[in-house]
Amino acid sequence: MLLVIATILLPFNIVVAKEFVVGDDHGWTIGFDYAAWAADKTFQVGDLLVFKYAVGKHNVFKVNGTAFQSCTIPPASEALTTGSDRIVLAIPGRKWYICGVVGHCNAGQKLVITVQPQTLPPTPAPAPSPFQHRPHFGRWIPKKLFTIFH
Repeated sequence: MLLVIATILLPFNIVVAKEFVVGDDHGWTIGFDYAAWAADKTFQVGDLLVFKYAVGKHNVFKVNGTAFQSCTIPPASEALTTGSDRIVLAIPGRKWYICGVVGHCNAGQKLVITVQPQTLPPTPAPAPSPFQHRPHFGRWIPKKLFTIFH
């Protein structure tokens, strides 16, 4: 019985996270318009950003808005450098990313997005009480007792 209930209700409780490869087929590189790339996308909590690039040619830094505007590079120890960096968008709000290779951020290799709170599907209505759909109980259960236990 629990398996049947879980099978029915499970699809209503699953929120599918999206995976976004930054820059799509272009990846994380110079000479690409990341503002235009992000413009038609909706990012939500739980989604995943994937920065793909040739190791050693680029990197990724998560920065604040001020560092984004001025292309201020954080300490090298904060760089993501795997060539396939995966970032889970864990909280809503503005997020800023830049490449820390000299000149790349100033050449436009930077991304700003707004992460929306996770939207959940509507919650199904609770199952009705067995007393609500069995008016015949009123024939043999006193009304006052029915009200107490309902």
